Amino acid sequence: MLQNDTDLVDDGTELMTGEAVALDLRSTSYVLRAAGAIIDFLLSIGIFLLLILAISSPLLSPLFDDASRAAATIASLVFCLVVIPTAVETATGGKSLGRLAIGARIVRDDGGAISFRHAFVRALTGTIEIFSTLGGIATMTALLNSRSKRLGDLLAGTYSQNERLPRLVTHDWGVPQSLIGWSTTADVARLPDGLSRRIAQFLGQANHLAPSARARLSAELAVEASRYVFPVPPGESELFLAAITVVRRERESRALLLERERLARLDAALRGLPHGFPERG
Repeated sequence: MLQNDTDLVDDGTELMTGEAVALDLRSTSYVLRAAGAIIDFLLSIGIFLLLILAISSPLLSPLFDDASRAAATIASLVFCLVVIPTAVETATGGKSLGRLAIGARIVRDDGGAISFRHAFVRALTGTIEIFSTLGGIATMTALLNSRSKRLGDLLAGTYSQNERLPRLVTHDWGVPQSLIGWSTTADVARLPDGLSRRIAQFLGQANHLAPSARARLSAELAVEASRYVFPVPPGESELFLAAITVVRRERESRALLLERERLARLDAALRGLPHGFPERG
């Protein structure tokens, strides 16, 4: 049960705030996660090999005996597999070179920034699921998870959020010519947020849909939207959806404009001092 308005509910497909507002936080796909992990894996191995070469170099080799060289090798491995990933993720808020390349970031399940604890758990688990098994455990876990989480994400309560989203294309259209007369007298109530989003998505992608799918989706959405409209005009479902979208947009825009005008008229009274009250610096 939600305790306050800042709590979040994750149903596996979207995040809902306590005010029932859906947050569009998209997880990174398995393929992109694998590409970023490969980059980070190769970078870690490269740094480790450089450290081994430095320990074995003529300059530093005389400083180590067999036992200290083995200890330095193990310390270098821990440094590359645990310390560096933890430090980088903590300092950058979930970024790494691989994630920078694919446009991803590690975040908490509620969408917030990770801390040292999250980064450390992920790095420590990564030594087993990524390096010890060459990504085998991580691959199996991510393929079975709807948000492509690996074992470290499940233990730490994190996931990879895709930050490189397609540019949002806005569509600005008016009421269809055949429904202009209807729109002046129609009673169009406010649609539920989920239905409004689906209608907007459909209208924005309608030109890319197959004719059969386009007709089926428009008919289904029109049936849902007709509950909030009176009278329901005859004609094509897609034109009906476009018309109610424009009507709601224009009416809500006028309502906001009137509210701003009323606040502007009251601004002097709200901000002014009571009559005869001295103004003190």
